[in-house]
Amino acid sequence: MTARTTRRPSARRRLGAAGAIAVTGALLLTGCGDQTEGGGSGDGGKTETKASDAPLFDKLPKKIQDAGVIKVGSDIAYAPMEFDDGGEAVGVDVDIAKALGEQLGVEVKFQNSTFDNLIPATQTGRFDMIMSAMTDTKDRQEGLDDGKKVSDGLDFVDYFNAGVSILVQKGNPKGVEKLDDLCGQTVAMQRGTVSEAIAEEQNKSCDKPMKVLKFDKDTEALLQVKQGRAVADLNDFPVAAYNAKTAGGGNDFEVVGEQIDEAPYGIAVTKKNTELRDALKEALDAIIENGEYEKVLKEWEVEQGAVDKAVINGGK
Repeated sequence: MTARTTRRPSARRRLGAAGAIAVTGALLLTGCGDQTEGGGSGDGGKTETKASDAPLFDKLPKKIQDAGVIKVGSDIAYAPMEFDDGGEAVGVDVDIAKALGEQLGVEVKFQNSTFDNLIPATQTGRFDMIMSAMTDTKDRQEGLDDGKKVSDGLDFVDYFNAGVSILVQKGNPKGVEKLDDLCGQTVAMQRGTVSEAIAEEQNKSCDKPMKVLKFDKDTEALLQVKQGRAVADLNDFPVAAYNAKTAGGGNDFEVVGEQIDEAPYGIAVTKKNTELRDALKEALDAIIENGEYEKVLKEWEVEQGAVDKAVINGGK
């Protein structure tokens, strides 16, 4: 199962934003805006790279050093983590990636994809890494999907903590306070996320199971709740909180109950890409230490998900 959160017993989590527009094609984020300058010392006008001046450039794989770019796979419709704003990728993940790029001395290029295609596309080399509110889980580390081996697995650099939240219509007309209250109700969510796994697990204890509506984008699930075709949307806490605050001027949704199954988001790379993994870990620790990480989280009002150090494969 490919989701953004964490599953019970093992899954992952991911949220979407009301009104966030799915992006077609590539969206670019420059990690270091001043990487090159024209040569003026008899070099025939050749471009002279300045990327090697960055503190962690030498830690990167040579292939990425030569390209000057890290290709990032992301499902860019999950505000506030990543979403489209006038054709530009913005959000928590985008700003953290920009700060990482400044430490690494390369451009960080976000490319849009459906969430459930991110892992296969990374395994085939289309992306160097995934940064898409993806929950670090043992299944993903081991390449398992519903207990079956489907890939070589991934390594994660954990950078944020989040749980799944229950998002309902403003005013909570059905009086939902916890998962048990959703038994026998219709619930919407994004396909392939930890929310799907949580719903499956919850249904085992329901006298009357909930009807689960699954969609490619969380924005579609949110629409079901807004229009009354579903009682709730299960999605990641930062996304749920963002939608409750912004959708319809704050009049469409509200978050109820406590976070469920809090777990780390991780930047994912293939098992073979240990150099990039370790460089990202060092870069994350650097921006935590210099305050850039905290600045990003405060700007997006998601400080409650902060980590105090980078961890590799900390998911369960």
